[in-house]
Amino acid sequence: MTKGARQAAREKAKKARTRRGQTIAVVSSAVVLGGLSALIFTSSGWPDVQETFFSAEAFRTSFPDILKAFWLDVKMFLVIEVVVLVLGLVIALVRSGRNPVFFPIRLIAAVYCDIFRGVPVILLIYMFGFGIPALGLSGVPNDPILLAGFALALAYGAYVAEVYRAGIGSVHQTQTDAALAVGLTRTQALRHVVLPQAIRRVRPPLLNDFISLQKDVALVSILGIVEAFQQAQIFAASTFNYTPLVAAALLYLAVTIPMARILDHITARGEVNA
Repeated sequence: MTKGARQAAREKAKKARTRRGQTIAVVSSAVVLGGLSALIFTSSGWPDVQETFFSAEAFRTSFPDILKAFWLDVKMFLVIEVVVLVLGLVIALVRSGRNPVFFPIRLIAAVYCDIFRGVPVILLIYMFGFGIPALGLSGVPNDPILLAGFALALAYGAYVAEVYRAGIGSVHQTQTDAALAVGLTRTQALRHVVLPQAIRRVRPPLLNDFISLQKDVALVSILGIVEAFQQAQIFAASTFNYTPLVAAALLYLAVTIPMARILDHITARGEVNA
């Protein structure tokens, strides 16, 4: 058998294995999902669950107001994301420095990361949302949306700072040495050589943090802010039907699932290019 014939045979066998694997995956998924569906839909309590959580009438009634409130979630997420990206990068650069003169600043940055990563986000929102207005300081904003956004930005800024710092630390010192050898300053080496490589390496974990942030924006409802989750709770409390909460969940999924698929695509592309 010639080399070309052997190659063609291998390709044919590979395609056959791929088709066989896809067929098995489809059949097994259909069996599992069909079995679960049959178990749920034939259970004695399904009619009550359907009426309580999946009422078409309750969905039609509540969805327009929930969708309107969801735009507040989206706007907060987009603004906070920009703040977190900048804040996290600044903190990471401070912590990555080695100049002894800046040790006090590095210490403050390390304490900030330890505290804001250690305290649950919901507690931070409580403390900022209720604590700052209670101080009665002049010139300090008391808008709950601003205070909640500030708490979320500080919390996620600490997480993102550590992600950035890990990326910066993953770039070998020889990259900086090579940049210095061709005449770049340390600042130029950091900006043009180290940071581009570091950010490219940490894009998947960064996007993962932003998926979490998009969901945690719903926590601002504890300050009385009427966003999607709070609006859904209002409908649920007034009708004793939880379908509005399912409607709100679908809106969050409409954002988080595409972000997750983008994350998978970036991760897969990075593995191919590695």
